[in-house]
Amino acid sequence: MLGARDSAYARETSGFQTGFTQRPEQVRPVASVAEVVGAITHAREAGLPVRVRATGHGTPGNSEGGMLISTRRLDEVRIDPHARVARIGAGARWSQVIEAAAPHGLAPLSGSSPGVGAVSYTLGGGLGLLGRSWGYAADHVRSVDLVTAGGERLRVTADSEPELFWGLRGAGHGFGVVTALETGLVPVTHVYGGGLSFDGRETDPGALLRAWTGWTAGLPDAMSSTFAALPFPDAPMLPPALRGRYTITVRVAYTGDPEEGARLMAPLRAVGPVTEDTLRTIPYTGSGHIHDEPDTPHAYYGDNAVVRDLDPAAGAELLALTGPDAPGMTITQITHLGGALGREPAVPNAVPYREGRFLVRLLSMLQGTDPAAVRAHYARVLPLLAPSALGRSLNFAFGDADGDGHEERARALYGAHARGRLAGLKKTYDPTGLFVGSRHLDG
Repeated sequence: MLGARDSAYARETSGFQTGFTQRPEQVRPVASVAEVVGAITHAREAGLPVRVRATGHGTPGNSEGGMLISTRRLDEVRIDPHARVARIGAGARWSQVIEAAAPHGLAPLSGSSPGVGAVSYTLGGGLGLLGRSWGYAADHVRSVDLVTAGGERLRVTADSEPELFWGLRGAGHGFGVVTALETGLVPVTHVYGGGLSFDGRETDPGALLRAWTGWTAGLPDAMSSTFAALPFPDAPMLPPALRGRYTITVRVAYTGDPEEGARLMAPLRAVGPVTEDTLRTIPYTGSGHIHDEPDTPHAYYGDNAVVRDLDPAAGAELLALTGPDAPGMTITQITHLGGALGREPAVPNAVPYREGRFLVRLLSMLQGTDPAAVRAHYARVLPLLAPSALGRSLNFAFGDADGDGHEERARALYGAHARGRLAGLKKTYDPTGLFVGSRHLDG
């Protein structure tokens, strides 16, 4: 157990997200299931609310007091190549799972950043590079190891605890401490992937977006893609080549024949001058290079909307409001959904809004920027999507607990029926509300 005066306290309370701080009364680093049980028992007896963290990518906001259980040491990864199943500890990152599965010709349904915690991401649904081909990571989970608020160890499956199994896969934060899960792997060794980049100052971003959304209409399920608009500030901290640039990039991962992948990309190459082309056949172990996201801790805030469709005028205005003239650097990413993402798995789960065609994400850097100013900016931008909005994605609501209107925004993470089911699960498995930071489970 660590307190604020211990030398290791700062290290244990820091994570990838540096924009929001956690100052618990106690920190419990755990390296075994028995230690998780002990930590929960102590917290319950001491009346300490509990938060759980692995890598700290999805820290929901500032917090004070209580106990923080750090699961990053529970990072075991085991592969059963014959069953095509991975057992993943709560602290393992996607990079570990990718590397362990690759020698067997297999891959997990990992996200765009290999450094993100695999279990936490999967519990939130898990929208990954292979999503249109294979669905959400949560769709492939076989079992979940959970320690409840009462200290009970459960191996949750579709047969043992069907309702809890439904909720953990897509809304799995707040019912207890997940120590590990088992998930299916897919037979993928290579993808045709990378990006086509355009100069957003030379080519109309709205026209690029219209071309991309039209292009997505006829794609096979094997093609997953994201449209990203990155306005780089003219700041000395950036490499000279990036300062002041406004880059529009279409990033793809195609699981079919590479020659067919190149043919499918041809219409986008004709939209405007391509400033950078990184498309090629790559091993899945190098899939992190497709999005090439930063791997060093930093401060950020983000929100999102799942939409039925994207109105061209609204999309163009959204890009104008989040472009180079926006108050602070805001990255806009629009992910094409559908395909396997739009189909309910054989064993249904709590992942919502499968009828959505796009996920629109905003991500703002907080270095030197007030989070309140970012929230105010988002309050101007996100209403553009309201006519077609279905709700929000849990995985991409960064800093969600920090700010006004949290309850309304939290409820948008799930439809009313799902919220009722989730609230019932919360009352059953955590009746006293020991685990905090899960207000999206309110009924």
